[in-house]
Amino acid sequence: MAFNYPVNVRFECSQCGLCCGDTAEKTRHILLLEIEAQDISAKTNLPIKEFATETTSSSPYVYEVKKPRQGKCFFLKNNRCTIYGYRPLICRYYPFELKFDQDKESYVISYTLECPTIGRGKTLSRKDFEELFLLAKQRLP
Repeated sequence: MAFNYPVNVRFECSQCGLCCGDTAEKTRHILLLEIEAQDISAKTNLPIKEFATETTSSSPYVYEVKKPRQGKCFFLKNNRCTIYGYRPLICRYYPFELKFDQDKESYVISYTLECPTIGRGKTLSRKDFEELFLLAKQRLP
């Protein structure tokens, strides 16, 4: 399957935590696939209803992570992700986003300038975006 990606974009996560919670400008929706919610539940020994609510508005995602502390992700503690090794696809992608372009019949990876480290760090290669795309293909129904 074909995909397009931004060229000459630089990015390296600084672990600032901006993507893990609401800002004055944006309400964050940290969405989970069914399999991701089940995996997190199994690995944390928490029932899904403790850390997520069901959503019907964002197929194929079926859950949204709760934000109990001033709009911050349930799993963010001391500005660190407590489930980093098995964080959901939506978190692995940020500040990038994958959408399907019906007109071009291909996927498009775009990014948000909201992230303070876009434009810093290493220039991402096609291989970097291929890895992101393959991850999505593996997880999305």
